[in-house]
Amino acid sequence: MYHSVADPAVDPYGITVAPGRLDLQLTRLRRLGLTGVGVATLLRAHARGRARGLVGLTFDDGYADFTEAALPVLRRHGCGATLFVLPGRLGGANVWDPEGPRKPLLDEQGIRGAAEAGVEIGSHGLYHVDLTAVDDAVLDEEAGRSRAWLEQITGTAPEGFCYPYGTVDGRVADAVRAAGYGYGCAIRPPAALTGPYALPRTHISQADRAGRLRLKRLRHRLGA
Repeated sequence: MYHSVADPAVDPYGITVAPGRLDLQLTRLRRLGLTGVGVATLLRAHARGRARGLVGLTFDDGYADFTEAALPVLRRHGCGATLFVLPGRLGGANVWDPEGPRKPLLDEQGIRGAAEAGVEIGSHGLYHVDLTAVDDAVLDEEAGRSRAWLEQITGTAPEGFCYPYGTVDGRVADAVRAAGYGYGCAIRPPAALTGPYALPRTHISQADRAGRLRLKRLRHRLGA
């Protein structure tokens, strides 16, 4: 699970990875015989029993630096990814992070360009709100309207949804399923939630070098 790919000098939330560090991390990935792919591709491979050697790469929030900095590195390593975007904040900024710094988000053209480059586009909801804390009407709009909006932008209805802040409960997972998505990504979903609408992920940061990546991979496989 990645977020922004840029200069991490001012990064109070630990969500920014420098392009050079991403390059080193993907180099390590490839040396382990692994190929980064989008989540939908990974799930289809799992269904066919052909997921060996694949790892899902996700980029949350839809920062404009994805196309500027992350995409060239992914291409260089022959990797794919899923980009989760916020159609309610097209061309805006990460105003949900009170401490900043403010980072620009992709607009329609940027999202369309990423899709045309082969990146899987998924929904992160409309406005980046904790969906476990909103009422049913807002939840349905965040899931359903964002999916319809992204279909208008890219020509394809997104298969995946990423829960803002990684938080999910049964009600939220049910709403995402009902909106037509095929899967939902969390961070560490509640133990009672399993399956394609409660996919766990591992956060990757600027501090992650070879040793930490090995440890995180092991912890993820153990479900820790």
